[in-house]
Amino acid sequence: MIQPFSPPRVRGLEIVTGLHPGKEALMAIKTRDEYLASLKKLRPNVHKFSEKIDDVTTHPATRRVVESHARAYDGANDPGRSSLFTTPSVLTGEKIHRHNSLMQSAEDVTFNSKFKREMYRLTGTCTGALCAGWNGMNTMWAVTQEVDGALGTDYHERLRQWILRAESEGWTIAGALTDAKGNRSLKASQQPDLDTNLRIADLRENGIVLRGAKLMICGVAASNEIFLLPGTAYGEGDKDFAVACAVPRDVQGLTIVETRRPSDTREQEEGFDLPTETGITQAYLIFEDVFVPQERVFLCREFAYTGKIIQIFTAIYRACIGACVAGQGDVMIGAAVLMARANGIPARTFSSKFVEMAVNNETTFTMGVGSIALGSRHPSGIWIPDSLTAHANKIHVATLPYETKRLCQEIGGGIVETGCFPSYRDFMDARYGPLVQKYIKAGACSPEARARAARLTEWLTLGAGVPGCMHGGGSPDGARLVVRSLTPMEKYAAMAKKLAGISEEIPEPGK
Repeated sequence: MIQPFSPPRVRGLEIVTGLHPGKEALMAIKTRDEYLASLKKLRPNVHKFSEKIDDVTTHPATRRVVESHARAYDGANDPGRSSLFTTPSVLTGEKIHRHNSLMQSAEDVTFNSKFKREMYRLTGTCTGALCAGWNGMNTMWAVTQEVDGALGTDYHERLRQWILRAESEGWTIAGALTDAKGNRSLKASQQPDLDTNLRIADLRENGIVLRGAKLMICGVAASNEIFLLPGTAYGEGDKDFAVACAVPRDVQGLTIVETRRPSDTREQEEGFDLPTETGITQAYLIFEDVFVPQERVFLCREFAYTGKIIQIFTAIYRACIGACVAGQGDVMIGAAVLMARANGIPARTFSSKFVEMAVNNETTFTMGVGSIALGSRHPSGIWIPDSLTAHANKIHVATLPYETKRLCQEIGGGIVETGCFPSYRDFMDARYGPLVQKYIKAGACSPEARARAARLTEWLTLGAGVPGCMHGGGSPDGARLVVRSLTPMEKYAAMAKKLAGISEEIPEPGK
């Protein structure tokens, strides 16, 4: 069995002066260059198209996702944006990157939403390693306190020490929940291959050994660390799958396989065929006997708490994900304005469509903020949004952004949506390029400006700029189940019965 730590017991969110002895000097806001240097130091274990990527900061398959995340470090060092991208640590009082912070109040979680919306405005895409890992550590801050209080473990102190290091080193942290799952009709312990869900393969005196996989994990190539959480609630028979821990992105035994997205065929293209210097990648994380030392383990077979992990994580995540799609919706409005003008049509012609797009954006953003405002503080100190409203927001996130994309395509025209558009190389060809440009020109702007606006719109609505609206952060059907379970239908029926002056019972008919 893993032996408990000897450091102090649960301490909550009190202010702690200083870090570990000798580490105070590390506390600083990291720059872009320092962030990039930290990735270059990691062991190469990211693969794509059967190639090991030696440097994720420069390789065509990963450099754009790194650039997206680097812009958060630019924001932290920008006097005009630093109040959004940084915050005082509740553990030390020192200034830290906001994506490493513990969120104590509704205002803190609302800043999470504002942060996400701003990142989409800066990148046009998801920055998952500034999101799920941040959420995961806040979730486990609450759960580890509960586990320690009930079982006498020391997970909370382990997590506190890990967070102190994350703050001091300004880590970018991917979060991994989704397992391969296997046959969806079988529990994890019933799968023919147990490795379809990440599991504890061995318990050692000084740590645990993991086998299995986490799939479709955002921003891994741009991360320093990966925060692992259970993908669902488990019972006693599945206790080996009840694990939460953090591993370095380059930990021995971990193989990362980058997945293919719609824009991948253009990775080697030039110019506007890849319309931005940003992007998002997802990955399969394959764990082959990965050793995790006990100081990095925050849950080990305490299966009864896995449901609480899912409950808290999804409440925070689904409250804030509305800001993600709102941010990209903001960029889509801008792209549609450019396309209208590049096509030679005044943008005001589409005023009603722009209003619809704006309403969609503000619906998901403000419903998320509303769920935050309706939330409450956990005894550990973190703020948890209202689950009913947060999950209802996820359902909107799985529908409204697609309407925004449709409107963006409708305004942009066939040059955006049909895919019938010459490549950059053909656009620039010495023989027929001038003729291609001649027939691309429409409005007062140059052919290249229209081409760039078209490619951006295509990227935002059809390509790699599309966030995981439908299944990012979980299935909308899962959210509907939560909404159904939390909606007090009998209470509402009693209200209606009283208002109608009905004294008799109206029973539920049998099947």
